[in-house]
Amino acid sequence: MAISLKKGQGISLAKEAPGMQVAMLGAGWGMKKGKGFFSMGKKEVDLDASCLLFDADGNMLDEVWFQQLRSKDGAIQHTGDDRQGGGDEDDPNEEIRVNLDKINPAAKTLVFTINSFTGESFDGIPNAFCVLNNADSGVEIARYNLSNEGGEWTALVIAKLVRGSKGWEFYAIGEWGNGRTFKDLMPVIKKTVQ
Repeated sequence: MAISLKKGQGISLAKEAPGMQVAMLGAGWGMKKGKGFFSMGKKEVDLDASCLLFDADGNMLDEVWFQQLRSKDGAIQHTGDDRQGGGDEDDPNEEIRVNLDKINPAAKTLVFTINSFTGESFDGIPNAFCVLNNADSGVEIARYNLSNEGGEWTALVIAKLVRGSKGWEFYAIGEWGNGRTFKDLMPVIKKTVQ
């Protein structure tokens, strides 16, 4: 059974997923309900997941997002941009595959973000979540529910993977901000890397 994380909580991957080589971080969300008398049905929302690699001093080494789907070292792969949302409640709309054994040795922290490219706020987006899976076995390790916290924010630092002396650790961050891409969110991201 997956661990349900809350903001600030973390887990050791060596303990919860021993031997795991490939992690998959997925972000999922539903479509917003239409507003107003003439608005029927659902409204598409273009959210974008990103992964940013930082060294021990907090310098950004690489980025993986819809404009660069693979890291320079080839260890991290974005599965592609979902521009509308929706789908099944437990199925991620965008996923980022991380080969833990092949990540650049200088990378100590991987930060995962999600941004509303069209500027839609998270308010009213149903079933927003992130999930960490063992890509080798398909087993869900941890889940973090995002739906009830977003308000008028348009960006979120979701989580981070940190390389420690005993292996990788995964933390739910939950720091909100604004911006169409991770570049707009850098002041918030930098605080989570320290």
